Amino acid sequence: MPHAAHENITVDPTLADLYKDLHSHPELGFQEHRTAEIVATRLTSLGFDVTTGIGKTGVVGVLKNGPGPTALLRADMDALPVKEDTGLDYASTVTATDQNGKTVPVAHACGHDLHTTCLLGAAQILSTDTASWSGTLLLVFQPAEELGAGSQAMVDDGLFDKVPKPDVVLGQHVAPLPAGKIAGHAGPSYAGSDSLRVRLVGKGAHGSMPENSVDPVVMAAETVLRLQTIVSREVPSTAIAVLTVGSIHAGDAANVIPGEAELQLNIRSYDSAVRERILNSVDRIVRGEAATAGAPEDPTITEIERFPIVVNDPAALGKTLDAFATWLGEDNILDPGAGAGSEDVGILATSSGAQLSYWLLGGTDPSLFTTGDMSDPALRTVPSNHSPHYAPVIEPTLTIGVSALVTATRTWLPPA
Repeated sequence: MPHAAHENITVDPTLADLYKDLHSHPELGFQEHRTAEIVATRLTSLGFDVTTGIGKTGVVGVLKNGPGPTALLRADMDALPVKEDTGLDYASTVTATDQNGKTVPVAHACGHDLHTTCLLGAAQILSTDTASWSGTLLLVFQPAEELGAGSQAMVDDGLFDKVPKPDVVLGQHVAPLPAGKIAGHAGPSYAGSDSLRVRLVGKGAHGSMPENSVDPVVMAAETVLRLQTIVSREVPSTAIAVLTVGSIHAGDAANVIPGEAELQLNIRSYDSAVRERILNSVDRIVRGEAATAGAPEDPTITEIERFPIVVNDPAALGKTLDAFATWLGEDNILDPGAGAGSEDVGILATSSGAQLSYWLLGGTDPSLFTTGDMSDPALRTVPSNHSPHYAPVIEPTLTIGVSALVTATRTWLPPA
């Protein structure tokens, strides 16, 4: 008689050493050469059919095991331009050159090293215990999630021409929740994100003769104020959206009116129609304010990065979380609600026509929490993803993370 999806899972204790190694050797997006080589070598040794270099540094492993559906399990591999300040003896001291040619510190401040380790651990178990599942296993190790470009790069590079299209996409992300907890939200789960750079062109002049200028500083100030009316006056009151101008720069001297100004802004939304409305409004306002100011050139609006809205298929997520509840107990399965963070995992599902089941993996010391649910006040104080102080506790996070991927796979690819 087949055992339950969560049973007979023994996690390799040496995975902790692999995790520490990856943590101390982080790599920026599309630079994950060392990580990709480690992944490819391990998958090959486990009997997977491995393809490297998809989307520059992406790695894919395929393991066919009899009849049945195809499940795609995804882990991201890239790190952040953050200087680590965790005090760990395996903390990163790495620096690298980013896509703009700037030397930056690099750290795994978002847990992608853990994601990679967990998926390799799951691969080890599933490739050995083939009696516990049937179908095709597709493991995707993705580059450049932090740039919002890795999934799309792999798809554009022919990912689903090279490997079977999945029926379901499964994945997880470590979060500042108590280790031992898993959280998932059905429907729109993570916000779509659009980051834009706006260049406003004026006419420079001496600060004592503003009448000879077209002042881009004033133009930028008026633009910022008008942009802030989009959400409050143009987005339906029942919708959720955020528009933040996070950077403004013009000039370098107090007595010089500069020739141009630059804004950088970010938009978060959970609905494609709302997103399009905001983007159209940004374009209208930027061009309108430039015209009102008498700008000698049209402004330019350039996309910096874009993340799609992540939509968890309710039935697919429910099926996965039900299996987790049988394993961990209902009290350890949380609904975090829709998150304002962004992810590009949804591209793998939408581009292949697959259902998406994506969840959060608790990775913070449980002793720091009082209630352990989504109302716990510690959620506002413990280090979170992208913080220089963030690093998940290795155990039980690693064991739970590996076991979750194995349990989800067996749930979706039951033995024939």
